[in-house]
Amino acid sequence: MKNVLILLLLAFSLNASAQLKPGFDKYEYLELLKICGQTVDPPASTNMIKTIGAPQYHKCLYKSTPTELDNKWDLWISNDNIACISIRGTTMKSESWLENFFAAMVPAKGRIYFAAGDTFRYKLAEDKKAAVHAGWVIGMASIARTVMPRLDSCYKAGIRQYRIFGHSQGGAIAYLLRSYLYYQQQKGKLPKDMVFKTYCSAAPKPGNLYYAYDYENITRNGWSYTVVNAADWVPEVPLSLQTVDDYNNVNPFRGAAEMMAKQPFPKNIVLKLLYNKLRKPSYKLLARYKRFLGEEAFKMVKKQYKDMGRPDFYNSNNYMRAGSPIVLLPKSDYYMLYSDTSSNVFVHHFLEPYDYLMKQYD
Repeated sequence: MKNVLILLLLAFSLNASAQLKPGFDKYEYLELLKICGQTVDPPASTNMIKTIGAPQYHKCLYKSTPTELDNKWDLWISNDNIACISIRGTTMKSESWLENFFAAMVPAKGRIYFAAGDTFRYKLAEDKKAAVHAGWVIGMASIARTVMPRLDSCYKAGIRQYRIFGHSQGGAIAYLLRSYLYYQQQKGKLPKDMVFKTYCSAAPKPGNLYYAYDYENITRNGWSYTVVNAADWVPEVPLSLQTVDDYNNVNPFRGAAEMMAKQPFPKNIVLKLLYNKLRKPSYKLLARYKRFLGEEAFKMVKKQYKDMGRPDFYNSNNYMRAGSPIVLLPKSDYYMLYSDTSSNVFVHHFLEPYDYLMKQYD
């Protein structure tokens, strides 16, 4: 299979190569949205294809097999010799939804013990305070195993430029995969002349503020965009909870206890009571998040990965959006087609409303 892929890529590489450019391109996004419609299994419905259209400038060279949590990706190649990694979003299978609900945070640098002798090591940010979604790290790791050898084949065939695209859960994984590939390049595991441009479409929040800072730094100057329909609820999740421990090291809360203790009686007692009333509820809620979205969810993940080791959870749930935002603002004509009164909670999340709004985007 690998040799066949190389031959196909070599055939495409005979075509003139275009230069992948930074900056948002609505037509580039619309073509990638069409590819996304083909990445789902089975491919998008006839009505959806009729609405958004089929890819015009790409051919599919490879489709991965679904993983234990039903993650999947495709490799496409454009007429001008730029490859595309298209990552599938959430499916109707319970395993796919379990990945979303496994929403405790884990450090952005660590390892996943899939089984004895099968450990996936990853680095997604430089800052030790950076943390990411546990379920989507597993999803990223599971597809990276097949992405890496295909990138090697592409490189041998002369392909140096790549687009990474994902919609919904696929967009969340696209963030993490882009980070992973960057740090693989820094380690010398991937050639430095590989160029990646990323579109995270309708993506939920992938990690905390310090992950977002790192991601936006490594993709600065127009190499990553997050496309959001302002009526879509999915980019608003997971639930975010900020505690005083989520701030930078230098902050007014760090010395609060010492400052209050120095106040005269009874002012010191009153201040301490008020401070604890504001601080303690967030920590109690964080403990519940870690229990249900971490410990309990992991028990269900273990049913899919029976030998998986429990990850080290990060003590935070302060999720943030990442990437340069492209915000699609619906107007009255949009709501005539996609009403807020719809019983379908995904009415604003599917490919069609994103296609509709992007075509109007200036």
